[in-house]
Amino acid sequence: MSGLIVRTGGLYTTVQDTGRDGYYEIGMPPSGAMDQFSYRAANLLVGNPEGAAALEATYIGPELEFTDDRLVAVTGADVPVTLGGEPVKPWETIPVKAGDVLSFAMITGGARLYVAVSGGIGVPDYLGSRSTYMLTGLGGFEGRKLADGDRLPLGERPVGAAPKPGSGVSESLRPSFPEVAELRTVVGLCSYRLTDAALRSFLETTWKVTKDADRVGYRLRGGTLDFVEREQPFGAGSDPANVVDLGYPVGSIQVPGGDEPIVLLNDAVTGGGYATIGTVISADRDRIAQTKTGDQVSFVSVDIDQALAARRERRERLDRISNELKE
Repeated sequence: MSGLIVRTGGLYTTVQDTGRDGYYEIGMPPSGAMDQFSYRAANLLVGNPEGAAALEATYIGPELEFTDDRLVAVTGADVPVTLGGEPVKPWETIPVKAGDVLSFAMITGGARLYVAVSGGIGVPDYLGSRSTYMLTGLGGFEGRKLADGDRLPLGERPVGAAPKPGSGVSESLRPSFPEVAELRTVVGLCSYRLTDAALRSFLETTWKVTKDADRVGYRLRGGTLDFVEREQPFGAGSDPANVVDLGYPVGSIQVPGGDEPIVLLNDAVTGGGYATIGTVISADRDRIAQTKTGDQVSFVSVDIDQALAARRERRERLDRISNELKE
């Protein structure tokens, strides 16, 4: 059986796809690729269907040996890549043969890299997705991150025209990694719990990513936020950041205790009793996914129309990549 031999698993490498949508009501988050743009671009580069499963690696990539001829692409974080010890370019279509070994150095920008292989990672799906949800050990490869010696099944290579080897994504369409990642945010839900001054401070502060930054959420540090005084309603806790339980959208921002906001991400719990003062728009969750401990972020208030426009713009960028690869 064709597959990938995992010589080394890297720091935190999992199988991910577009996500496990439709089960939020039973407490199941979507999981899926944190940086959806880079993940989808990788699949385009190898001719896969849009939802094919790929690998997401954080900080340190895996070392992978191929057992048959495939196409592979690496996107996302800036990282030196080698094939058989020779440098190859990320964001390009790379042909590989049986016995070839793909390796990575440390990332030089961003936080997460994506590896797509023609045919996709052929693990079984669970509730309509092959994404890994490690908190409960579901999906992906045995519900866990990759380990040395694992052997991943691959799907059948796509039928039809695939991008030519050496095809690539224009620099202008690739993500950048600025010193401060600007996160467009729809303010709302429980923002009424903050004073006007605190809400202004939240939007004007440059926040630093702490060591607590993973697929569940990112804890930030940089300021203190004051709450409007009130008598807590029945069902809410005594902390002024507590509210009566409500659902947490992916990307929503908690402010427990008024300091160290937490941006909830793909593997987070789906509800609880902390005030959530806004939600990072879907297009900019790609941006926060590419920040790491010590990096800086800021929040910019936008409305729903602007959020939808950003999502359309991301889709248009992917369409442009698709069209470029057909030329």
